[in-house]
Amino acid sequence: MQALLKLSRGIDFAIEQFGRLSILLVPLLIAVGFYSVSARYIGREIGRRLTSNAIIEAQWYLFSLLFLFGFAYILKHNVNVRVDFLYAKWPPKRRATVDFLGTIFLLIPFCLLAIYVSINPVLSSWGRLPNGTFGMWEVSPDPSGLPRAPIKSMIIVGFGLLLLQAISQAIKYAAILTGTVKEEVASEIETYQAPAVE
Repeated sequence: MQALLKLSRGIDFAIEQFGRLSILLVPLLIAVGFYSVSARYIGREIGRRLTSNAIIEAQWYLFSLLFLFGFAYILKHNVNVRVDFLYAKWPPKRRATVDFLGTIFLLIPFCLLAIYVSINPVLSSWGRLPNGTFGMWEVSPDPSGLPRAPIKSMIIVGFGLLLLQAISQAIKYAAILTGTVKEEVASEIETYQAPAVE
């Protein structure tokens, strides 16, 4: 179990870095959005086009990255929405049991399915042809738009990160269930610091 907890801490650390990257994307997203709106209104007043479809799509892409990189970070910090009045009052082992079963039987299969169904559309976006060779990338149909292939690839990255964090969480829940982690420090299971071991 100690080797698995070490693996879990490594995954947690990596996800924490992606979470920090997501946080850094927020001001950039706001700046691009502010520029896009301001340039549109100023351009209208002076009779010139000061923005383009590339700026608008860059805003969409930044939001997508924020969302996709944030999946795993939210799971790691246990700030996902829960609508369960009973769960909060349960003892740590019962919560860990529910979380472990949900992670193993729902979240991990969902991530695997999402990655699987995304592979062919992403490869097609990169220009894979029916004969297996590659042609032109998919690009935006709008004038001066951005390529679509790189942002579509981030779907696989986002679900891959979520899958890794789900595995990390399952390890931590198993540590609570097996008694490797003391119940009184089970709340620390959501951080990437090493949990206390008996």
